[in-house]
Amino acid sequence: MKRLGGILIGLSLLAATLTTQGAAESPSPKDSSFWATQPLNGQTVPSIDLSQWDQSPIDHFIRARQIAARITPQAPADDRTLVRRLYLDLLGLPPSPKQTRAYLADERPDRYARLTDQLLASPAYGERWARHWLDVVRFAESSGFEHDSDRPNAYPYRDFVIQALNANLPYNTFLAWQIAGDQLAPDNALALAATGFLGAGVFPTQLTEKEFESARYDELDDMVSTIGTSMLGLSIGCARCHDHKFDPIPASDYYNFAATFTKTIRSEIELTSDTGQTIRTMVSTEGKPPMKHAADGRGFPHFYPETYVLKRGDVNKKGPIAIPGFLTALPSVPQVATDQKEARSNLANWITDPEKGVGHLAARVIVNRLWQHHFGIGLVSSSNDFGNQGSPPSHPRLLDWLATELIDRDWNLKSLQRLIVTSATYRQASLTNADATKTDPKNTLLWRYPPRRLEAETIRDSMLTMSSYLDSSPFGAGSLDPEMPRRSIYFFLKRSQLIPLMLLFDFPEPLASIGRRAITNIAPQGLTLMNSPTIRRYAEGLVQQATRGLAEANIEQTIQRIFEIAYNRPATAVEAKRAIGFIHQQVANTQNENEALTDLAQSLFMSNEFLYIK
Repeated sequence: MKRLGGILIGLSLLAATLTTQGAAESPSPKDSSFWATQPLNGQTVPSIDLSQWDQSPIDHFIRARQIAARITPQAPADDRTLVRRLYLDLLGLPPSPKQTRAYLADERPDRYARLTDQLLASPAYGERWARHWLDVVRFAESSGFEHDSDRPNAYPYRDFVIQALNANLPYNTFLAWQIAGDQLAPDNALALAATGFLGAGVFPTQLTEKEFESARYDELDDMVSTIGTSMLGLSIGCARCHDHKFDPIPASDYYNFAATFTKTIRSEIELTSDTGQTIRTMVSTEGKPPMKHAADGRGFPHFYPETYVLKRGDVNKKGPIAIPGFLTALPSVPQVATDQKEARSNLANWITDPEKGVGHLAARVIVNRLWQHHFGIGLVSSSNDFGNQGSPPSHPRLLDWLATELIDRDWNLKSLQRLIVTSATYRQASLTNADATKTDPKNTLLWRYPPRRLEAETIRDSMLTMSSYLDSSPFGAGSLDPEMPRRSIYFFLKRSQLIPLMLLFDFPEPLASIGRRAITNIAPQGLTLMNSPTIRRYAEGLVQQATRGLAEANIEQTIQRIFEIAYNRPATAVEAKRAIGFIHQQVANTQNENEALTDLAQSLFMSNEFLYIK
């Protein structure tokens, strides 16, 4: 397609789409062109009286839409629910009964804010939130395709993401280092490891001579497409064979973008970690020896001196030489031919500059991702696609206000997350309401906290924690052993040999960027929780933890401890009565008491209360 002439979405279309059950927002004057490309307009916080609901400026945006729709939000969730929600959201680990009791005993009015700060400062925070980013950047530790050769030195990129998030590295720096850390901070080991992002995609290890050049263009496409979806929320890769059919990205822009990486290859260098250990690390750079490839003996060049504009994406139909450049439909500094040595750093600066580049779009994309992982769905539900085939924002003013806040706060992600999780919107109960459901059945206006199932990693890590089997050792090479006691982020990600329990609960195949995981509800999930020897072992560990320190066998007390560990609350009177009856029944059926208690613990692992955040 041609450049779509003016940029795409008219005022009437946007206004109509943003109307949710009679509760539309008034569009801004600049909405006559594509919303995602527009500058941030400094949205003002709606001025309304919220009384008890006024915990954050976020609540003013949310409540204003609810008032227009005549919807009443839910009351705050109870303390135990909030503690569990916050731990699972920020750490991906459940609170212990001791931690919950400490919170309940704290009488300070700012105890919730204090707990939020404590969890954001935990080393477990980075291990939780790094996994979200690794989904988006298709990270794995093997090459893919039929041979799927290992990349044993790819893991330092995963460790970089964890360390960067824990250290609260400004998000603009976080992005820039992944594109050009070797150029922007050549003496920083983390910045060098960050460039593993570019080479994390699939690449065949078996090539014929006829495939050399086309495979290299595929490799460039992987870099371009992943940067587009992960950082800008744009499907740039759709312009490889022709002008983008829906967004203002001509094929010439695509190839100029790809030319930024003309000579960028995977290499391996030695770095010194914070602990003084020398590790070999996969990086993406120019001028270094390439990583070994099976086709090296047949003259595989790893890169070609120029990138051409290809007709229909065909390497046999070369057009003009592409010059490193940006997307012409988006704001930018003047397009000037750049030296290849500066091309990646120029691109990194363009992506993160909100004034002369597209930093405003990068900010919109990441605050939307934060929102998604706290509420289950983003303000833009298509978190990888802010283009015309994606979904328009449900709360455009709030999205822009959050993006502006992020930039004004020096790209401080933790600060923005603190704002989100301390809001009254986030702290609502997840109860339903018939009137609100009728008006807004999809909860677009967030009149209740949306319950959602835990991810595969959190399910497994929670069971490890509750059984006291968790090994919290951080960083380093991962493992393919499904019985590994470390957190699930430390599994070795071999594309052809992913961990079965992870796949069962919708761990994505790392072939392309995944902005939002699928959530399935299938029989094998329940059958595995019921029959897996590994799950049985976790249940045995939970019982051991529940009985630890008891002077003598006490079924009632043990049952209460099991419930507190698994559910973060004591059993109700009805639950306790049924559990005691169940234990007696199992013992009568020739089981010993410990086996019966293990049956009870395993049954709690299979329940929705364990598997869901509410």
